[in-house]
Amino acid sequence: MPREFARHLRVGAELKRVLNELLQDEVRDPRLRDVRVSEVDLSGDLGVARIYYSTLDPDADTAPIDTALMKAAAFMRNRIAREIQLRRVPELRFAHDLRPQQGQRISQLLDESSAAEPGDPSAED
Repeated sequence: MPREFARHLRVGAELKRVLNELLQDEVRDPRLRDVRVSEVDLSGDLGVARIYYSTLDPDADTAPIDTALMKAAAFMRNRIAREIQLRRVPELRFAHDLRPQQGQRISQLLDESSAAEPGDPSAED
């Protein structure tokens, strides 16, 4: 019987859960207070995990957050090793998730285009 989800997807979901718990409960760096993991993308051999994060303030400067995440990566890998039974804990690589800003920009463009259009022709009947 084939499995419904590939292993890297299951491990990625578990990594996301553990990382969000760590960020919320155990990491004490104030630069990471409003950071949440939005997606985890694992390589096929589970050796590298690309961690996409977002902040509550989409316009926040991400340079201090990147520095804090790189500094906390060893601590997080250690905690992941305790929580998840893996032969080898993946290397953590962090990237800012730009989807919220892109979604906001698309929404703004749609609002502007609908405001610029003349009245709806079907409403004139």
